[in-house]
Formats: sequence, structure tokens, C-alpha cells
Amino acid sequence: MTEANNTSADYLVALGKVQRFPRKEIELCIVRNFLHPDECRRLIALIDDQRRPSTIADPNGDDYFRTSETCDLDHQDDFVAEIDAKICGFADIDKKFGEPLQGQRYAVGQEFKAHTDFFEPQGQDFEKYCATSGQRSWTFMIYLNEPDAGGATRFTQFKKSFTPETGTMLCWNNRNPDGSVNNATLHHGMKVRKGTKYVITKWFREKPWPWSG
Repeated sequence: MTEANNTSADYLVALGKVQRFPRKEIELCIVRNFLHPDECRRLIALIDDQRRPSTIADPNGDDYFRTSETCDLDHQDDFVAEIDAKICGFADIDKKFGEPLQGQRYAVGQEFKAHTDFFEPQGQDFEKYCATSGQRSWTFMIYLNEPDAGGATRFTQFKKSFTPETGTMLCWNNRNPDGSVNNATLHHGMKVRKGTKYVITKWFREKPWPWSG
């Protein structure tokens, strides 16, 4: 792995077994069976043990905008570190540019309404979250299970929904080629209608993240 702080859809597709969403407006890829079901089950257990209510940057007054629960996975845990390294190695991005792995849990009726993963450059919380490590570059999100109904990830501009599949990873570039934020990455973590949905997310930054050493 290089010391790069970025990757590309072209690079990921060249690895094989990676599908790119066929729209030029967004670098979005899907990788099936990235994690083994046993790895997914272990991560689910960690999330259940340490979950808390999810939060958002730049609160918009909608108390129901994000109703899921979040788990800040311990990067010093050997198993978590192994999963983190697997994602960084696949992306060919140095781990020092990555935020700690985060887990999310969605029960029936819970969702994350249409949002972007980047921080709004004019938002009230931009300096708080980006002064040290810069903007978010890539998102790598992995489905850990398959709820009985609902829970798809919908990219609203393209009216494209991805149904959760155990071990499948979605990854996308939150920026345009010129480095500006890409509004085409707007996506909706849709309501779970039956069962429970679990995912983990790995975000990368433009500059090193403080914890990574």
C-alpha cells in the first residue's frame, strides 16, 4: 500500500470483481462478498454492545432526520484493526488518512434521510470537523446483514437503490475531480420496515486523522 490519501473508481475496478455504477457524475462502486459472514456477525455483536444514538453535523431542526444508533468501534481492538486494514489495503489509501471505523444500527422505522457524507463548506460545523484533517474524500460502507424488509441505500439524483446484502461494500468519492464536494453523492438510508439493519462505515480524509499516529 502507498502513502496515498486518495483512490479512484478506475483503480478499484481494475482490481477485479468490482462493479462501477455507470454514471459519469459520480465515482460509485459495489463490491460483493468483501467481508465473510462470520466477520459480519462479530461486528454486529460489537455494535450491539456499544451503540448510542446517532448524531449529525449542522443540525437542521428535524429531530427525525437521523434516527439510527452508532457505535464508535475501538481501533485498538485486534479484530477491528484487522477489518480496518482490509479496507485500507483494498482502497490503497494509507490508514493515517482514515477515521476510526464506525458501526450503525437501524431498527424498524429508523432511517437517515437524504444526506451527503462530506461536510458542507459553508456549514456552521465545518471548521469544527475539518480544521485538522480536511474534508472527507471517500466513503466505504459495508452491509453486515440483510433486514427482512426495507433499509436500502438510495442515491436520490439517480433514483438508484442498493438493497443490503451481507458482506457487500458500497464505496464512493465524495468529491469531484477538481476537489470540490460532489452533490450527486446525496443518499438516503431508507427506513427499515422489518428486522434490523447493520452497517460499518469507513471515511477517509484529505489530511491525516489525529488518532492514527
